[in-house]
Amino acid sequence: MATLIEMASEIVSAHVSANQMSTEELLAEIQKVHAALKSLEAGQTVEGGAFEAKPALTIKQAFRKDEVICMICGKGGFKTLTRHLNQAHELKPGQYRKQFNIPSSQSLTAKNYSEARRQSALDRGLGDNLAKARKVRAENIAAAKAPAKAAKPAKAIKAVKEEKPAKPAKATTVVRKAAAKAK
Repeated sequence: MATLIEMASEIVSAHVSANQMSTEELLAEIQKVHAALKSLEAGQTVEGGAFEAKPALTIKQAFRKDEVICMICGKGGFKTLTRHLNQAHELKPGQYRKQFNIPSSQSLTAKNYSEARRQSALDRGLGDNLAKARKVRAENIAAAKAPAKAAKPAKAIKAVKEEKPAKPAKATTVVRKAAAKAK
């Protein structure tokens, strides 16, 4: 693991590569970054302010008609956000909602995508199939709760007729037993 000084120098060198700084500004920047890293390592807040993840944009901006934009990284173009949250940020939808105070009524999908899926389900009759399945299930549950009917007498008589009588003993066995008694 890199030391704080190495991390601070990397951060400042990246900053300097994009911005020109004087020698005094460079030294001040290194000291400032090092102090910030040191306080973060100790578990303290930087400059007395609380460290809190702020969304890159508002909820209204994030959930558009044709796309959803991640409020953590600002990446957009998603139809649904769940997979991105899991792969890029290792978050579950519930954690994401809690982090940014997104109501549970807000879908994490683009509005047009949700509407297209709903219309597809209606066209295929999935709502009707679900209603039929629920009705059949309710009838099965009601039938299971009803008292079981007694077996019909015809079935009881048939069961008695089907019973096979015991097999008669073989003749050789009878002869052996008689011979054994005679001795």
